[in-house]
Amino acid sequence: MTTDVANVSSIKLAWALCWAAFWTGFPLKLMVAVLLLAMQVPPWEGAGMTALLIVSIPVDLWALGLTARTYFLERHGLELEGGIGLTLWWQGALIGIAFLAAAYFAGSTAVSIGKQIAASIIGGIKKIFPGFSIAEQITLELLLWSIPVAVVLGVLALVALKIYGWRIKATVKSAGHPTAAPLAERVRRWDYARVPRDPGLLLASFAGVIVLLTIVFWLFLPVTTPHPSEDYKVQVKKPVKPLKPEDMLKQTEMSLAKADAVLHSLEQEKGKEKKKATKPEQKGK
Repeated sequence: MTTDVANVSSIKLAWALCWAAFWTGFPLKLMVAVLLLAMQVPPWEGAGMTALLIVSIPVDLWALGLTARTYFLERHGLELEGGIGLTLWWQGALIGIAFLAAAYFAGSTAVSIGKQIAASIIGGIKKIFPGFSIAEQITLELLLWSIPVAVVLGVLALVALKIYGWRIKATVKSAGHPTAAPLAERVRRWDYARVPRDPGLLLASFAGVIVLLTIVFWLFLPVTTPHPSEDYKVQVKKPVKPLKPEDMLKQTEMSLAKADAVLHSLEQEKGKEKKKATKPEQKGK
């Protein structure tokens, strides 16, 4: 059953195409991200993010081209010609950059305004209820500025999808033409677009790529066995000698002898001090 593309909602059309293309290319991007993590390069900052964005470009081109051809052939009976993936990609990239810029400025403005409104509302509540707790204050303030920000971002996302849907319709109108093939032939075409005619070759290629990526992953890992951190100082325990009764008796005797000698020396010192104290008294007499 075919339907006219012009009668489909632009937001619905853009969302369907973007969602399908995202999940088509996401496994490949995930593999690259895992390899970057194995190389100790975080894919969310610096060189890791740059590498991931560079790898994502051909993946997105392939995913958008495949998704657009199969989607419009299946749902609307249209065959797309030319580099449809490249056309949809650069249009979506421009709209995405504009959306991110608008979201950044609009989100920052909404956050600042929301915080000011939240502060004035909480100030009024504290005048009425002086014992207003800190936990409830934080929760209320978070809700008062996060909900407007979410609404602003949602509206911007709908606007971006609406514009991208218009561009998809214009691109499909210029690059697509209806097909007179029956439903069975159309099913065969979009199946072959997703899975080639030689499933054995596809399976062998897929298995070879997985084995190669696994080997590269293990080669990139810095270590293969767990080890303590360099900052952690391992406490080396000294070997404890077994205690023998004879040794204990000798140590006790030596300790007693030392204590006896110390007592004897103390008594001698006390005797000397007493003699010194009695000599001045005898001289005085």
